[in-house]
Amino acid sequence: MMRKNLGRATVVALPFLLALVADLVLLAVLRDRLPARLASHFEIGGRSDQYLGQAWYAVVVVLLFAGTGALWVLTAMRGMYHGQAHRRLVAGGYAFAGFLGWVMAAVLIANVDAGENARGEAQGVSLPVWQLAAALGVAVLAGGLGMLLAVLTPVPERPEAAGPAEDRVRIALADGEVAGWARSTGSRWLSLLALGLVAGGVVLLFLSNWEVAIPLLVCGALLAVFARLCVVVDRRGITVSGLLPWPRLTVPLDRIEAATSRDINPLAEYGGWGYRIGPRRSGLVIRSGEGIVATLVGGRVFAVTVDDSATGAALLNALVDRRRAGR
Repeated sequence: MMRKNLGRATVVALPFLLALVADLVLLAVLRDRLPARLASHFEIGGRSDQYLGQAWYAVVVVLLFAGTGALWVLTAMRGMYHGQAHRRLVAGGYAFAGFLGWVMAAVLIANVDAGENARGEAQGVSLPVWQLAAALGVAVLAGGLGMLLAVLTPVPERPEAAGPAEDRVRIALADGEVAGWARSTGSRWLSLLALGLVAGGVVLLFLSNWEVAIPLLVCGALLAVFARLCVVVDRRGITVSGLLPWPRLTVPLDRIEAATSRDINPLAEYGGWGYRIGPRRSGLVIRSGEGIVATLVGGRVFAVTVDDSATGAALLNALVDRRRAGR
């Protein structure tokens, strides 16, 4: 098992490592022909408007590929990706690394033999649009290679989301008994981020730039509404809402096959926080930790992070059993 995991991790990390080495080697080979401060950012027309020292270029390349590579490996190894979804994830990593590696190399090549001003900044440098087209072509080829390698390596097997029916925890309900369960859950970091966005929007609104202030205020308000969720389980199924009664998300009981409670890793399983949609799964995950994971008709999975999730899942199983029995 360890050898399989190591092999999968190596396949996932390989394109980021190759892109990192290729860009650093190209920097070392062209170093003497490059200006002290490289043209590093380009306008839509291709003209440069920002500059970066050679040493800082190397730092950015290392952080960029090491960071995204580590994130991709973490997602592939700890995430709930299986079969074709795992292969698409691997292929996506190859495509992303290929595209980014080509773009970073194209920036270096564009700076070769460029003139310098008094501050050592490159002069007369532009990045042709065809370089982006070439980068997309490289991404397609790299993605195809990644898919091929993913097919040739073992992929994780899909575990049962809720286990056999007889093993599912359920709450005993008498005939005609009405039961419901509700809990709220919040994310301190989302609350702080919402506060920061609103504060920044207010400052910009009064200072000058209202075009930037309005989007910040809107984003901050939306984050504030959903920084704390209310999760309800009853005869209707699962209902999730924010601080306001609307908008809300409902998963009807007749779409639920079974439910369980387990720890959820938003980054590894869903690629981030918030309302997430992935291969054969969706969910509202605003923090790490325990949550309700419901297996839906057709095999999809819906998850929501909330405290006391074992009670909510047990009640869902009881309500599902009652619906099947027609009581």
